[in-house]
Amino acid sequence: MPLAMRKKVFITAAVTGSGSTQERSDKVPRSPEQIAHSAIEAAKAGAAVVHCHVRDPETGAPDRAVHLYREVVERIRESATDVVINLTAGMGGDIVFGPTDAPLPLSEQGTDMVSAAERVAHLEACLPEIATLDCGTMNFAEADYVMTNTPGMLRDMSKRMADLGIRIEIEAFDTGHLWLAEQLVSEGLIPAPVMVQLCMGIPWGAPNDLNTFMAMINNVPSDWVSSAFSIGRHQMPYVAAAVLAGANVRVGLEDNLWLGKGHLATNAELVGRAASIIDAMGVEIMTPDEVRAELNLTKRDLP
Repeated sequence: MPLAMRKKVFITAAVTGSGSTQERSDKVPRSPEQIAHSAIEAAKAGAAVVHCHVRDPETGAPDRAVHLYREVVERIRESATDVVINLTAGMGGDIVFGPTDAPLPLSEQGTDMVSAAERVAHLEACLPEIATLDCGTMNFAEADYVMTNTPGMLRDMSKRMADLGIRIEIEAFDTGHLWLAEQLVSEGLIPAPVMVQLCMGIPWGAPNDLNTFMAMINNVPSDWVSSAFSIGRHQMPYVAAAVLAGANVRVGLEDNLWLGKGHLATNAELVGRAASIIDAMGVEIMTPDEVRAELNLTKRDLP
């Protein structure tokens, strides 16, 4: 991929995620009402796309209940604020093994492995414009588990998502994930225009140093639309790095809780800070309709 800035970039706000961040900040939204409100406020601050997970409203634990997704989507769509809705399809692929001296049977605590049909059930119920596809398997440092996405599972999920008319956002946590994604594209399972999110600094994926970031950028085909982010204190520096590398931008509480030392952020504040960086670099920020035009997205009502 050529290293050239785009004239315009779009901001994605990843508003809540599925990690344990809710235990470290009261700004992380939990209920569908809170998640939708936070997404709307992020859109007003300049995000053209909102990337949404759902959580148990009482505990804040990650959830994948279809009715929770429907409520989030319904609340966003009924608001007066226009934004492109991007839902995760990453839930349902977690394996937690038993102890090292007896890894099988799998631990029932934390293992969440379901069929491709169940992993995309909320997409069928909500028809978002975009949904994510984690194109690889990796260890996660937050807990002793494996995020599992086999080639067969990815082929099945991507076909279901494409058949629903949902634009697939590839999520790549390392260069090998890009390699597998290119294979899926070559098989016609991920339709054009192809979009990819480069996920940097997440243990144990691609580290967030600039050499590795450039390796990721250089492995993105020139006709794909890319975006990139890093986590924690590296989130805002990677806004600038992504723009310089010709990519779009992602920020939000899924990836970082802080606006500055001692200041727990809201999603709107993180989007606002990213927008100020982009503006200072002389690059325009895209509207939702401009993103829809570039990515050939279809905004639809709930079925």
